[in-house]
Amino acid sequence: MKRLLPRSLMAPAVLTLFLWMIVPLVMTIYFSFVNYNLLQPGERTFAGLENFHYFITDPDFWPSVANTLLLIGSVIVITVVLGVGLALLVNEPFPGQGIVRVLLISPFFVMPAVNALLWKHMMMNPIYGILADVWRAFGAQPVDWMTDLPLFSVILMVAWQW
Repeated sequence: MKRLLPRSLMAPAVLTLFLWMIVPLVMTIYFSFVNYNLLQPGERTFAGLENFHYFITDPDFWPSVANTLLLIGSVIVITVVLGVGLALLVNEPFPGQGIVRVLLISPFFVMPAVNALLWKHMMMNPIYGILADVWRAFGAQPVDWMTDLPLFSVILMVAWQW
């Protein structure tokens, strides 16, 4: 009886969360097997595996899979290595430890879209970005990060956020 009350109080939230996750999944699976035109939403025809064949035979599909795996793998390695390293450093007591801990979790408070814009315009802009100023300070030509190294730029942005 003691377990029934907490579970019944949590049930609406758990059910809502479950539906919040399962409905988009079911809709995604449904639309993957259907020919759907946004201009004519009433006309839906069953496509079967035709949509999957279309994507797998597209010449850009496998390079995009490779880029996605490289992005995910790089971000995981960077965040785990730097996260554990910073956690070990911050675990030792030092003056200002609380402030440093808050600063380390502050990227979580920035929305991903805002994060991308900050990095694109404040940090990586080849004319007025902070990284361009650093390159110029060392006498080097600034790098146009988003044009010359787009995947590396996205990896850096996502890794900073996490």
